[in-house]
Amino acid sequence: GLVAAACGGGGDDGGGGGAGGDAAGEEGTATPGGRVVYGLEAESIAGWCLTESRLAISGITVAGAIYDTLTRPNAEGEAEPWLAESVEPNDDFTQWTITLRDGVTFHDGSPLTAEVVKNNLDAYRGQYPTRHPDLFIFVFEPIQSVDVVDPLTVSVTMKQPWVSFDSQLWSSGRLGMMAQAQLDDERTCDRNLIGTGPFRLGDWVPNQSFTAEKNTDYWATDAEGNQLPYLDEIEFRPIVESSQRVNALESGEINAMHTSEPESVSEIREQTESGQLNSYETDEFGETAYIMLNVSKPPFDNIKARQALAYALPFDDFNAIIGDGILTQATGPFAPGNIGNLDKEDLPDFPEYDPDRARQLVEEYEAETGQPLSFTYTTTQAQYTIEQGEFNKQHAEEVGMSVQIVTLDQSAQINAAITGDFEAIGWRNHPGGDPDLQYNWWKTGSPVNFGRFSDPEIDRLLDEGRTTADPPEREQIFEDVNRRFSEQLWNLWVYYAPWIVGMAPDVHGVPGEGPSGPEPFPGLAVGHPVAYMWVEQ
Repeated sequence: GLVAAACGGGGDDGGGGGAGGDAAGEEGTATPGGRVVYGLEAESIAGWCLTESRLAISGITVAGAIYDTLTRPNAEGEAEPWLAESVEPNDDFTQWTITLRDGVTFHDGSPLTAEVVKNNLDAYRGQYPTRHPDLFIFVFEPIQSVDVVDPLTVSVTMKQPWVSFDSQLWSSGRLGMMAQAQLDDERTCDRNLIGTGPFRLGDWVPNQSFTAEKNTDYWATDAEGNQLPYLDEIEFRPIVESSQRVNALESGEINAMHTSEPESVSEIREQTESGQLNSYETDEFGETAYIMLNVSKPPFDNIKARQALAYALPFDDFNAIIGDGILTQATGPFAPGNIGNLDKEDLPDFPEYDPDRARQLVEEYEAETGQPLSFTYTTTQAQYTIEQGEFNKQHAEEVGMSVQIVTLDQSAQINAAITGDFEAIGWRNHPGGDPDLQYNWWKTGSPVNFGRFSDPEIDRLLDEGRTTADPPEREQIFEDVNRRFSEQLWNLWVYYAPWIVGMAPDVHGVPGEGPSGPEPFPGLAVGHPVAYMWVEQ
């Protein structure tokens, strides 16, 4: 339930609509009805039994059509109630009270009650008999107990203060509430999907299409009181190659798509400027694309190997050749908009391109270990990510390293990260929202600390960030996390991966609205609410 997509592309727009884009408030009046065919970057072959799912952006986008989360981020990235009416802590953040909206029903007609929410939370944390999470169980380890107070109220007691628990109830869109029948379904939970969301499952043919039909009993309305969703139907189609997605959009085979591949981003920008497409683009609250290093084994258990690779890679050339000239160099895991984001000037240990220094470090590594500095680089089968791997291989070998490229489909690549079956891997992760959402990605011993590094200083900072309520203090804490990464090079940050949603001229409604009004959460790295998409009738 935690895994983000493997390495993708990006752009450098600072937020809001892309050039000539279809930003919120410039679209006219939404009209109900119609159908959208939405091109996704990948299939979620393991399905949507959310407690056990490992969803990247495509899977999260589909999940958002079927399920609601208890909270959702506002325009500033702060958690606000969504399926819940309120989520409130006590004075020391050791107990949280979740009050549910009255009258909400699941797609099978069963009511949303405190008992069902308790069972969902217990299922995510490994305390429900029919569900067996392997990742979320670690996310919710700080929970002592979940108790029903009354039919619409749940109390969650912590083992320690947890100031951002309300953001964890969103978990980048992965913590949807499933109906009791789906929770108890030990045979078809992954494909018998029953949520409270704006759409109901119609039909799913893996690797071809996922069709969702309007939930006519949906509880939510837009800011003016109009019933959501606007569309009668949305069909999701996995199209792995971004260029093929763009071609399908331009030909009318699909009428919406997402991408972060730079050449496709540029093409959609151009088509938007000429009036042939609508689009919305942002790198705010985005992901960071990077090379994740497995530091539990050679060669990257040695800092000289990590430094050698960092100094060997020229970002400006990467941007010109691979990035279509539109990428913004990443200085750490926190993209613009997130607290913890820092400029290079604030990072004295940030490694700039220096091939002579890289060659020297390769020689020192080999003299110290008696082994050549060689490694595998794992990436997806998409052409763009293969090109990234070839670029990295070329420049690493120019300074004396040896590199073998391994290509896997996206699901297999995620599994390779989980099992540690890699040395260096192209990755994309850490989307926006409260930075405590990243806690388990970097905590020593966590099963989603895929790089397998152990850093007592980062552990200390993460614990402080989790229990510190003062905003300026928290900002300083996560800036220090950024500095520590720059010093130790556990990961080699490459660029901030902005996303763009391209749409036919008659399709609107991205990114939608925020939980408490028209202004939406601007990030696209974990998808967007499809309930607000509409087609001119």
